Amino acid sequence: MQFEIRPLTPEEYPILEDFLYEAIFIPEGITPPPREIIRQPELQVYIREFGTSPHDRALGAIAEGRVIGAVWVRIMDDYGHVDAQTPSFAISLYPAFRGQGIGTALMQSMLAELKGAGYRQASLSVQKENYAARMYRKLGFRTIAETDEEYLMVYDLTGQPDAASGIY
Repeated sequence: MQFEIRPLTPEEYPILEDFLYEAIFIPEGITPPPREIIRQPELQVYIREFGTSPHDRALGAIAEGRVIGAVWVRIMDDYGHVDAQTPSFAISLYPAFRGQGIGTALMQSMLAELKGAGYRQASLSVQKENYAARMYRKLGFRTIAETDEEYLMVYDLTGQPDAASGIY
């Protein structure tokens, strides 16, 4: 599949609401929650007033003339929170576009952008059952804490190879 990755424009930020819902991991055999779940405060932290902080960054995967996936980061008190200097990741794709390397490309692009902006690390939280946990490990994220259900993972932007090019 042909796609491009580019920064989302402020006019496109409302689409992050769709991708926030798509980012909710739903184990096989479980009924998806109602869309209104994203109104909960612990989820709104990912998108409320997005673009108002200098730490807010969003990239989109564009194919077939539309945004099919997004990765965005901000410094927030979310499930992946580490400290007040570490941006936390959110990423998702529409289901029809998963499993084609687009998510990996989005992650690599955002890691390269964060490294270029001088951030020391980035973080995320992922449910242990989520297939994306394997992708995060392959990218270089390491687990720093875990619960029965989730991993808290960090990517070191100071010593890792550049995520996009594989060079230091």
